[in-house]
Amino acid sequence: MRITRSVAAAGLLVVESGLAALGVLFHYGLTVEYGDVTHSALEGLRAGFTVGTGAVALVLVGVVGLVALVVSSRLWMRLLAAAIPVLMVIGMFALTPAALREKLAVQYDATPQCVSDEDMGPGPGTRAARESQRAFESIDHVGHFGGGGGSGVGGCDRPFVLTDDVEVLPHYRSALPDAGWRVVEDHEDRLVAERDGMAFVVVTCDQGGGVVWAGEAGAGGGIRCER
Repeated sequence: MRITRSVAAAGLLVVESGLAALGVLFHYGLTVEYGDVTHSALEGLRAGFTVGTGAVALVLVGVVGLVALVVSSRLWMRLLAAAIPVLMVIGMFALTPAALREKLAVQYDATPQCVSDEDMGPGPGTRAARESQRAFESIDHVGHFGGGGGSGVGGCDRPFVLTDDVEVLPHYRSALPDAGWRVVEDHEDRLVAERDGMAFVVVTCDQGGGVVWAGEAGAGGGIRCER
């Protein structure tokens, strides 16, 4: 009877371990796809439990572990059944920074991208996008640029996020003149520079990050933070 209970408990521990491993991998994949790159490891872990995926995994692993703990007659099996849920949470926490770094590398760029990899063909919109791209590439940027923003014949804007404590406007106040741009407006949360009929606008946002815009001079007055 004791041998039968031990065999059953061993099987349950295997199932519990497998569910825990799947929970960690699932959390990693969701963080890579939907995580907030500005989060810390603890915030990323908390986000996984907030949306419910981490909690569901923990409940499943905990239920199987509880059954294994009740069934087993061996102390080491009971200790292992109780430890696996804890190890799963520790694994999620440990892998969260790696998942956020992978998302940052895959989904974000160091320079705003207005021109797609595909051939955009002729037209005023294409020419404007390329002009905006050249303007963006003329200087070094701070932050990370992902999806969002818009492009048109007047110019191109792209939002950025910050993963470090960076002074955005002081950076551009130095970088723009060094690249031949002339600063024409300088406010607490907004900077405008011009060069050869083109304008560059950077706006900082209260929640961190901001928006940059490049295009025809005088056309970027409506750039605002995304809400």
